[in-house]
Amino acid sequence: MNILWKSLLYIGVAVLAICLGFLLQETKNSSATKLVAQNVPVTNDGASLILATTLPDLQGKNQSISQWKGKVLVVNFWATWCEPCRREMPEFVELQNELRDQGLLFIGIAMDQASKVQQFNKEIGVNYPILLGGIEAMELAEAAGNRYAVLPFTVILNRNGEIASTHVGLISRDKLEPILKALL
Repeated sequence: MNILWKSLLYIGVAVLAICLGFLLQETKNSSATKLVAQNVPVTNDGASLILATTLPDLQGKNQSISQWKGKVLVVNFWATWCEPCRREMPEFVELQNELRDQGLLFIGIAMDQASKVQQFNKEIGVNYPILLGGIEAMELAEAAGNRYAVLPFTVILNRNGEIASTHVGLISRDKLEPILKALL
């Protein structure tokens, strides 16, 4: 096979891979959008499991999520490699500063390596607890309604420890703030 044919073959394979990538991304996005639009019903079994969970913090100390019951909890499942996760967190930091005294607490559950999470937290100045999760944390997210294991995934628990709202994918301050203020 001469160089021209090899080049055309490589270009064809690259174009096919790019097209399949876009198709897969569109399918994934439309599935997540449908999931949000359908407002998938969840049971409070997910809330009970979240509150019963103990995970290590960034210093390696185990933290029980139930210690924060009685507050409005925003439990955010995220990772440093997840671009939408990285975009929403500065707004979480702002809301935590503004609404802390009213009984709001964000809790980040990172699906990532501790060193990467620590570095990212220093970069943006996270002002709320970050816990390290693994497979068991993704099971918690699934129990709370994240059927497709999408990150970020946010669960809002009211002061009674019940799921008030869930959100698959990036959630903006404009969507989050009215939900929080109604619960506070």
